[in-house]
This record gives sequence, structure tokens and C-alpha cells, in this order.
Amino acid sequence: MKIDVLVAEIGSTTTVVNAFNNINTDSPGFIGQGQAPTTVFEGGDVRNGLNGAIKELCKNLGVKSIEYDDMFATSSAAGGLKMTVHGLVYDMTAKAAKEAALGAGAVIHKVTAGKLRRTDLKEIKNISPNIILIAGGVDYGERDTAIYNAELIAGINLGIPIIYAGNVENQEEIKLIFEDTNYKLYLAENVYPKIDLLNIEPTRKIIQDVFEEHITNAPGMKHIKDMVNENITPTPGAVMEASKLLYKYIGDLITIDVGGATTDLHSVTEGNEGISRILVNPEPTAKRSVEGDLGVYVNMENIVNLIGKENLEEELKINIDKIMEEYIPIPKSVNQIKFVERLTKEAVIRATLRHSGRIRCVYGTSGKSKIAEGKDLTEVKYIVGTGGALTRLPNRIEIMRYITEYNKNKDLLFPKENTKILVDNDYIMASLGVLSKKYENASLRLMLKSLNLEEDKSCILG
Repeated sequence: MKIDVLVAEIGSTTTVVNAFNNINTDSPGFIGQGQAPTTVFEGGDVRNGLNGAIKELCKNLGVKSIEYDDMFATSSAAGGLKMTVHGLVYDMTAKAAKEAALGAGAVIHKVTAGKLRRTDLKEIKNISPNIILIAGGVDYGERDTAIYNAELIAGINLGIPIIYAGNVENQEEIKLIFEDTNYKLYLAENVYPKIDLLNIEPTRKIIQDVFEEHITNAPGMKHIKDMVNENITPTPGAVMEASKLLYKYIGDLITIDVGGATTDLHSVTEGNEGISRILVNPEPTAKRSVEGDLGVYVNMENIVNLIGKENLEEELKINIDKIMEEYIPIPKSVNQIKFVERLTKEAVIRATLRHSGRIRCVYGTSGKSKIAEGKDLTEVKYIVGTGGALTRLPNRIEIMRYITEYNKNKDLLFPKENTKILVDNDYIMASLGVLSKKYENASLRLMLKSLNLEEDKSCILG
């Protein structure tokens, strides 16, 4: 069977392939999906999961084989895109660099502020990141810290891509530092060019381009790269791209992706104007947070411990030890589904708490006043659920609705109670994020259909 586009999502626990036709028309179609265990954590090759997913896709379509014109891929296998980030002041350049890396789909293993120490260098070596991001200093401001850090990093000979996104005045100096090393240097615009001004989008794009160029770490990924004739993007970065595209047409939103290893939350909103006036530090319009302890398969025990095993048994009336022994990536039995729904609910609310900001009272010479810290989600119109858990579990809508009911004291900058819940019913949001790099109009139309917003399509698309 011949199709227009195949998109593979190579995850930490499962691999999904999605097939699309009529991609260059006003009526693009999602025609089928297949999935299989990824197997990387068992010492396997990502090609096994991909071949298994394609085999299931063929079975679902009732064909023996498929051919395609374009193939895209997203990947978070083997830990995804590992990065370390090094800036000057934590709440300024280090935070801006971190936001850029997270928005690109990275999993950040270390953030430092100020001059690196020997212990930091040792830890960077042990982490063995895919990319290192160096920032520091507003443009034409402080120079020495970024130069010092670059010299130390150059001396440990990791031979990986380095992105410099700090004080523009340092760029020539940074070039000289890495000139005769085994690193490949990429220069980006400063992520924090002026006080209280974030400029993270240029660095995000470079991170994704570097990831695509150097993605060879998971077993078999070199061969996947040979199969793909279009973009390879970190899966979380692809979900962010889809969220940003959706924001352009329907307004402020958050997207929650509960996975086997992590829970990612993407918000695209400028927040409330009144809140922004009392905000302590600037926040990006598009922000992603990744919670590496909130996966519902690989990190299942973490969430069980957060809730408490006895509390779970009392609430669910099931034997938790037995369920955990029999637990599989895609739950089948009634008790397994009850269990993973409770884990998902906990992951969703904890991820939202960590991602969002709050109102706080402070006391000064003029008395009590209010300040805001963190990301303001109060203007969010839509909560979008994607990923295996929030697209397949029976009570997925109730799980997401809980976010809007949680803010009892009204001090959290959470979405309001009238926020609309949307589900990526076809489980294709990450695929559409990477697809949008070449087929933006088709990606939007397919997304609106998956979210059951097709009735609004005519006014949205003009």
C-alpha cells in the first residue's frame, strides 16, 4: 500500500507509527496507527520496536506492506536528548537557557549558575550529555564567567556539540576557545540579552537542529536516521511545536503528556496582564517542564511512594503489590486500569503544581503586598491531553478536569473552572508537531479533527 507520510514516535516504552494520506489537500486524512514495545531498556534495538509497530499498522490496515513518500520521526528513546546547561545567575541567564533547552525537548540533567567547579566537571563527564549549552551575561555586560566555563568544558574533551547563547560580545572569544578541540560549536543569539527579556526561540531551534544532526545514541538510531528522509525531532519538542501551532489558532492552552518515564507539561500563554505586573521574574510565552520522577511505567514506584501504598490500597481496594508485579506498559485488566488512572491523576496534578506559579504575600515598609512567582495559567482556555495515558484511559477527561478543581485557596495560578478539556483522540499530536515543519496547514487540520474541534475549522482556517 502506498501512503503519503509515515511518522514514527520512538518512545522510552512504546513505539508508535502514524500514517497520513492526502497531505497536500484541504482534507488530509489520518488512516492508521500501529504500536509495539520499544525494547531499548531491555537491551534491544529501536528498530525492533519500529518494525513491530509497522507490522501492527499493516495488520490494522489489512495490507501486507506499506510504502511512503515522506517519513518523519520523533524520539525520546534511551533517555531522549540529554543536556547540561550553564549560566551566570540562576534566576536570569541560567533559567533562560534552561527554558530554551526544555522547550526544544531536552531532558536537563544539570543546571549550574556561576563559575564551574571541579565537582561540576566530574558530574558532567558522568552524565555524558548529548549537548552542552553555555550562556551568561546580558549583551555587553558580564563576560568572564561564560569564558571561564567554556575553557573548562573545552578541557574535558567530550567531543559533543556545544551551543553558546550568552553575551554577544563573547562570541569571537568562544570561537577561539573551541577552535582546536573535538567539539562542534554552534553560536546562538543571547537567551537573556537584556534584564527581564527572554529570547529563547533562536536557541530552541538550534538545539532541535543539533539533535537531529547528532541523534545516534539509542541502539539502532543510526539506521533509523537512514530510513527517515525528513525531520527527526525530540518527542517533547514535537509536542511543543504542535501546542504552539494550536495556540496561533485557538488561543491560550496547556498540553499534558503523561508517559511511561516522564510527565511533560507545555503551556503556551502570556497570562493575565494584572498578574504580569506583579511577576517577580519573566516567564516565556511557551514553557515546558519535564518531571522525570512522574512516569507511570518506568517510574511507577516513585508515584506509588508519593501517594503511599497503604493509601492506594484503601482508595482502590486492590492489592498494590500484586498489581505492580503484573504491571505492563499498556494495561489490560480492570484493576490495572484503575491503578494507572490513579497514578496518572497524581502525575497530572503534581506536574501542574511544579509548572505553574502562585500568588504570595510579602511584607515591607509600606505594609503587605502581593507578588506573583512562576508561570501564570489563569488565562488558559483549553487543557489538552496527549500521550498514551491521557488519550486511552477511560477517565482521562475527569483526570484533567481535576486540575481546574484543585485550586481551593485561589493562590495558585491554575486554569479556571470553565477551562475546556480536549483530548488528542487519535494520539497524533507529537507526529503533527514534526509534520508541521513541512505541512503546517495539514497538521492543523488533522489536529483539530483529533481534538474534536472540526466544527470550528472553517472559521479558524478562514
